[in-house]
This record gives sequence, structure tokens and C-alpha cells, in this order.
Amino acid sequence: MNLVLLILIGWGVMVLVMSGLWKLQQSNGKAGIVDVAWPLGVGGLATLFCTFSETGLLERRVLVAALAMVWGVRLSWHIWLRLRHETDDKRYIDLRDAWGENFEQRLFKFYQFQAFGALLFAIPMLIAAQNSNPLNFWDLLGVVIWFVAFIGESVADAQLKRFKSHSKEPQAVCREGLWRYSRHPNYFFEWLHWWSYVAFAILSPWGWVTLIGPIAMLYFILFVTGVPPAEASSLKSRGDAYRKYQQETNAFFPWFPKKNPVSLPPNQVGSTHQGG
Repeated sequence: MNLVLLILIGWGVMVLVMSGLWKLQQSNGKAGIVDVAWPLGVGGLATLFCTFSETGLLERRVLVAALAMVWGVRLSWHIWLRLRHETDDKRYIDLRDAWGENFEQRLFKFYQFQAFGALLFAIPMLIAAQNSNPLNFWDLLGVVIWFVAFIGESVADAQLKRFKSHSKEPQAVCREGLWRYSRHPNYFFEWLHWWSYVAFAILSPWGWVTLIGPIAMLYFILFVTGVPPAEASSLKSRGDAYRKYQQETNAFFPWFPKKNPVSLPPNQVGSTHQGG
């Protein structure tokens, strides 16, 4: 299938999916359903691209499609398990208040932005599928990166879930396991995961384009939808306990906690993204 046509079909499918979800959230009140659908959408687009790509080694196409779909299913299931017990994700509750009577109109545009975002993040998988070189060291590296990232993110999610289920103190901060070394280890391993597709595609003619995956993901995590709202919410609910955690533990890249952290004024602590 023509490459441009394949991309347009993928985009069209996501536009329809997000439009349907927008209608669904009007009835169930859970705008956060978009976060459940997005990883599945990326995995589905990867499968579409790998299936109908006219070029590329078959074994690599199957591998990339399988890894992308497993990643998408796990993340979507994790988000769904969290969302089903809540009225809605707090981010969307805040947006509902901020947007007022324009909420539904602006949410529709937001959903369509997510459709385009799913397409954008599936492009590295498409480029990897176009790689016609025999399987080599870079593919092995891609698999290793993917498994490290998948296991790391799964472990981080499980550790946080276990902590929340056992903790009886509402202001307690999770410092167990991976959360001792990073305030957001789940985000770190999610970002690491995107480097696997760079490895799968690096020898293809447009392999360098796959860098948009980890670069864009890093930007969104550190400055838009990841760390900033999570930090703001944690500061609001946990106060000084979380400020102390910020002073002692890196925000993103895992590292050993600081033994003698430098205390920052409360109005500066919440604005730091990297914790040193």
C-alpha cells in the first residue's frame, strides 16, 4: 500500500475512534477514557503499518507490531484499572471547571489532537517496519531496551499500587523500590521504551526521524502532561512530605537519593523538574 495513503488511513481511523470516544464520555462523564484509548491506538496503528507496509523485513515487522501492541495493551489496561474506580481523572475535572460551558467543544479538539498525537508516535514504528536490512545487533539492542523499559514501568506501577493499597496515611509518599531513586520512574521507563524503535529503524534511510519519539515524549513528560501536573497534585495533597521528597530525589532520571539536600523555598520546590 502507498505509504502516504497508509498514513492517511491510520489518521482517519484515529479521528473516528476519538470522535466516538468523545460521544461516549458525554454519557458516562469520564473524559479520561482518552488516556485508555491512546496507547491502544498507537499499538493498533503500529500493527496496521507493519501489516500493510510494502517494504521491510517481515520478521522485523512482526516483531515491532507485537512489541508495540503488548506495550499498548498493558498501559491501557493499567490506566483503565485506575479510571474505573474514579469518577474521572483529576486533570479532566480541573479542565471541566476551567473551560466551563466550552468544555465539550474544547474537549473534542483535544481528543482530535490526541488522534494526531497517536499518529505522530506511531511514525517511528512505521519507519522501523520499512527497514529491509537483515536482523542484526541493532534489533537485539531494540529488544533489550524494550524489555528493560517494559519491566521497569510495570514494576514501578505495581510498587505504587501496592503502596497506595497498604498506606493508611493520606500524606505518605511512596519511596519503595524504584520510587526511592526517581519521583517518576514509570515516566522514565515509558520514555526509555521509545528508544527501542530508534534501534529497530536506525539502519533504514529515514531512521533518524524515529528520534521524534523519545524527544517528543521527553518534552511532554517533563513540561506538559507528565511531571508538572503530577507534581502539583502531589504537593497539594501531601504538602511538606512531598517537598522533602522533591529535595531528596530526582524527578526523572533514577539516581541515589541526596543525603544532605539543599532546602528550597516552597514556591521554588514545586517548579523544579529535575530535582538536581
